[in-house]
Amino acid sequence: MSARVEVPEVTSRSIALYGESLRREDGQALVEYTLILGLVTVVAIAALSALGDSVIALLQAVTSALNTVI
Repeated sequence: MSARVEVPEVTSRSIALYGESLRREDGQALVEYTLILGLVTVVAIAALSALGDSVIALLQAVTSALNTVI
């Protein structure tokens, strides 16, 4: 005699809901990564804007030093 185990509908529904929540979390992670990338981009642009003149001056000094050596 074999025992037959029936899976209640609640368990099947729970598994389906769990699968849906996993898909929603993947989408949420994508949004979070996009927001982080946007924040890093804004910070990089702000830093380059603030330091732009000093970087240009440094590169011009290096260029003129190399031109005198060559």
